[in-house]
Amino acid sequence: QVQLVESGGGLVQAGDSLRLSCAASGGTFSSYAMGWFRQAPGKEREFVAAMSWSGGATSYADSVKGRFTISRDAAKNTVYLQMHSLKPEDTALYYCTASPILKTLVAGASGSWGQGTQVTVSS
Repeated sequence: QVQLVESGGGLVQAGDSLRLSCAASGGTFSSYAMGWFRQAPGKEREFVAAMSWSGGATSYADSVKGRFTISRDAAKNTVYLQMHSLKPEDTALYYCTASPILKTLVAGASGSWGQGTQVTVSS
């Protein structure tokens, strides 16, 4: 399984932007669909965004469409989540995940997960 390490979280104000990074190692990066989930206190983990192994397909939760963008840099084995117009309800622990199958990833059934990076948005 691929190992994943997230970074880039922090405390920001509503309306600000933030970019999360997820560095992958121990696997063939180009073979994996990559994605992001988040979990707020007292809530279940929820899907945020995903990208196919080729980068040709993306998927977003309705709550982040138009504000968040997922991208990947094959040369750096890294996937990014660019977040704009952040809202207090975006506050959560953000997890990076990888799976050979995009559908499996979107369902939250990936075998590889990072430790998470905290994003806190103040009003």
